[in-house]
Amino acid sequence: MIDAHFHIWRLARADYGWLTPAAGSIYRDVGLDDWRRVSAPCGVTAGILVQAAPTESETRFLLRQAHSAPDVLGVVGWTDMLAADAPERIQALALDPKLRGLRPMLQDIADPDWILQGALHDPLQAMRACGLALDALVKPVHLPRILALARRHPDLHIVIDHAAKPAIAHGQWRDWADGLQALAACPLVFCKLSGLWTEAAPGSDAALLEPYVRQVLQSFGPGKTLWGSDWPVLELAGAYAAWHTLVRELVAPEDHGAVFDRVARQAYRLV
Repeated sequence: MIDAHFHIWRLARADYGWLTPAAGSIYRDVGLDDWRRVSAPCGVTAGILVQAAPTESETRFLLRQAHSAPDVLGVVGWTDMLAADAPERIQALALDPKLRGLRPMLQDIADPDWILQGALHDPLQAMRACGLALDALVKPVHLPRILALARRHPDLHIVIDHAAKPAIAHGQWRDWADGLQALAACPLVFCKLSGLWTEAAPGSDAALLEPYVRQVLQSFGPGKTLWGSDWPVLELAGAYAAWHTLVRELVAPEDHGAVFDRVARQAYRLV
């Protein structure tokens, strides 16, 4: 069973930006053993480690951690995709077999059309050539842009993080659901069931997320949906076990092997 989206960090590295004392209980050092303590009781045996800072330094830090951890199947890192030598940087990073994807932090970029600029064509082609997935950290406003991107680069694996973060606390639904449905028609676009609980109002019960989880499953089906915890960010809303249990109960038993294992292997080309 694979957790397709979790984080670790060391505050002393000081390149996270968003991770300040205002983040409350998650403003602390978090390591692989901390993740294992909460994931192992749920039967999780492996995971995908995802970047939390927009620096290559953090990506190298994550790769070093992954090298001594057989249960970390891959790392989704970061590089400056607008650097003049971005294709070469991507090729160099991809020499590490544990690097399985890259994630520009699109939700933090003011221009929702940023990902469609011509300057990104060669870096994205380099990612495709290196077998790397693009993790799309997006909100519903980005979904039409990601659809255009997927049509422009039909051979690029794209993984929608956190089901595109609908504003559950404000009842956002139709534009989000329609955007996901359109993307689901693209053969190499996958969707992570992760990060939804923190989009609900503080103190919300996990049961509130059920229609959103069902919508993702209905749109992408078990063949293109993968589960992730987004731990430890998840702790801001609820417990690891509660999120895991909710999704396990909503996914048909015959589809557990896909959503909790095989789709992650396919999306990130894990061997």
